[in-house]
Amino acid sequence: MDPDAVAKAFVDHYYSTFDANRAGLANLYQEGSMLTFEGQKIQGSQSIVAKLTSLPFQQCKHNITTVDCQPSGAGGVLVFVSGTLQLAGEQHALKFSQVALFASFILFYVSFDANTTRKLLCVE
Repeated sequence: MDPDAVAKAFVDHYYSTFDANRAGLANLYQEGSMLTFEGQKIQGSQSIVAKLTSLPFQQCKHNITTVDCQPSGAGGVLVFVSGTLQLAGEQHALKFSQVALFASFILFYVSFDANTTRKLLCVE
């Protein structure tokens, strides 16, 4: 699997879902998944989504400026993302960066019609 394709599929899906419906990110995490957020370690899908949905803003828009990735051994991929986060009602965007490590994954392609193909990323 091409690491760049995995990174693009992840970034497209994760940030569009985060911006529209953070609770919808639950299927990207497993019970062994861990999120470290400002020094706090949060483990498990439900706990991670609870943290993300409790952030002190309701509407946001991620603007991605950098997506770097590389294979991480045994079929995994390490993805680094940076950009800005525009919060509703705020004049200035916040800078952000995020690192994701996929130990293994499955990338599905779902065709809706002759002109539309959508990638779905399933993390194992």
